[in-house]
Amino acid sequence: MKTWFKLGVSLFLYLLLGFEVSACVTGRSTGDMGIIIERASGSLLVVEHSHNKILCRVEGLGDLSHASAVYSRDQAFAYIFARDGGLSKVDLREGKVVKRIIQGGNSIGGAISQSGKYIAVSNYEPGGVKIFNSDDLTLVADIPAPIEGSDKRSKTVGLVDIPGEQFVYSSFEGNDIFKVDLTSPEKPQVTRIQNVGRQPYDALVSDDGRFYIAGLFGEDGLALVDLWEKELKAKRILNHYGKGEKKFPVYKMPHLEGWAMNRDNAFLPAIGQRQLLVLDLQNWKEETRIDVKANPVFAMAQPDGRQIWVNFAFPDNQWLQVIDAVSKKVVKTIEAGKGVLHMEFTPRGERVWVSVRNKNEVQIYDTRTLEKVSTLPAQSPSGIFFTNRAHKIGL
Repeated sequence: MKTWFKLGVSLFLYLLLGFEVSACVTGRSTGDMGIIIERASGSLLVVEHSHNKILCRVEGLGDLSHASAVYSRDQAFAYIFARDGGLSKVDLREGKVVKRIIQGGNSIGGAISQSGKYIAVSNYEPGGVKIFNSDDLTLVADIPAPIEGSDKRSKTVGLVDIPGEQFVYSSFEGNDIFKVDLTSPEKPQVTRIQNVGRQPYDALVSDDGRFYIAGLFGEDGLALVDLWEKELKAKRILNHYGKGEKKFPVYKMPHLEGWAMNRDNAFLPAIGQRQLLVLDLQNWKEETRIDVKANPVFAMAQPDGRQIWVNFAFPDNQWLQVIDAVSKKVVKTIEAGKGVLHMEFTPRGERVWVSVRNKNEVQIYDTRTLEKVSTLPAQSPSGIFFTNRAHKIGL
């Protein structure tokens, strides 16, 4: 009886929030705010993590089945990248869409420049990267990703910002990595690094913006670019890491922006393996491997780097595992429910928020006790993004 009562109260409050979108957070500070993507309904929840609350719901954001977000420098606006090619600017304080455009046919993510003036979007269709003014979403540049020997554009992936008003991204069919300098936005300077490896499918950049690492779908290995070098080139690391290992079916590719890095190591999901690969960041060589419960998708480090939280691909996506970064051992396995899709740490790492799609909820865990402390209702939640991302490179 108590369980049904709690569910009824939660549903009532959730429906009530849906009617108070326009004025639910007016005038509020934004430092402890964020959003939860509701992938099935084209909506998002504006939340605050000081008291684990939902503030309001914003609708009309299109196909959010693979949505991501970045924030303005003042943390007041979120820019939402939708799978249908939509780019939306959302006012977090007013709880409303300021502007929405359809800039392509199928977009896979984006980034905001160091100054906050430019929003870059990577596209599957028509391929390449488009760059927009962050104030009014007017087009600044349309940069193709050419495929050698073809007149077609490549899908672009792994788009990140780096210092100096620059972006870096990979071309899936082109097997290249590109760097774009927007110092003169009317004439972007594009540097192309060719033959980096077969089918780079996602990437990340180190916290200081120096090292760009792309995962390769077409072969075992990764491509590493030192962006501080004068002549940019790709170096192969972890070459043939799957040689001699049993391959498991890949139902969902690892998301490499969720790779975990601390001062000493990088913890990387292995494609088709039930393992995390641990790299020594002094020499970029494999130090060890950690066996995990299934095929990992995200391996995310707590802000202090001490713990690594891992989620998994279908059909084992009900699990979370916590790894101690010193002992490199699994210290807790949590059955959260089917459809664990994303995790986000609060800025200082005392909590981690976890989206559980099939249970229509976001679970909040204490990272010291590793116990669940709160649950919030959400419609098919996926990505969770807090506003402190506004001041981090590559996020």
